[in-house]
Amino acid sequence: MADQAVPGQSTWKPVTKSSTYELVIDAIEERIMNGSLTVGDPLPPERELAGRLEVSRASVREALRVLESLGVIRSNGGSGRAAGTFVAAMPSAALSRFLRLHVALANFSIEEVIETRIQLETSSATLASSRIRKDDIAHLNAHLAIMDTPGVSLEAFNDADAAFHVAIAEATGNQLFSDLTEAIRNSLRLPILRAFGTVPDQEALMVQLQSQHHGILDAIVAHEAQTAARLTEDHITTAVTALQLTLR
Repeated sequence: MADQAVPGQSTWKPVTKSSTYELVIDAIEERIMNGSLTVGDPLPPERELAGRLEVSRASVREALRVLESLGVIRSNGGSGRAAGTFVAAMPSAALSRFLRLHVALANFSIEEVIETRIQLETSSATLASSRIRKDDIAHLNAHLAIMDTPGVSLEAFNDADAAFHVAIAEATGNQLFSDLTEAIRNSLRLPILRAFGTVPDQEALMVQLQSQHHGILDAIVAHEAQTAARLTEDHITTAVTALQLTLR
């Protein structure tokens, strides 16, 4: 007898079966997580791995393609000891690209993105205030110089703006901070440029934002962590309010 739907309750639906290549990814991920595989370790040859996991070589090939695109593994052609597939240290660019696409495509509200940005960048400003080095200051001043250039284009200004905030995160010495900041800022690039185009007096807003950038850097260089954090939050709030940002 078929199951009868109960009024007020949803009906049962079939469970989706995972693709075989996803199970291969899970198996490799499990060995990485438990320490059986570490950076630089080789994976078994495709045929051998398919046999061990009792799956097709096509499934193994697809799993390796996905993992390589994420920067988790790297494949070297040719012959000899250097040839084969190895566990890789995920490059910053791969992590940043993954997060950037996730932010851009997922159903996040602008409020969630901005709230995350405020928490991340105020923390970066706080840490940078105690960790910043001369090289970091020179790097930040280089981005400010671009934004200070008379007649600078909106795109050049915005890209230097994003680079300035990423450089603050880099000054913390925390790679994850800088990768997350870069991913979020890059995901907002087009929405910011689109919103900037609707601002009646773009130059006035650019001057205001640039003045705030200088204030943030001055506070960081003076090791005034609380001031740097407060100015950073004020700066982000100013931009969001003026631009009336949306993600779409």
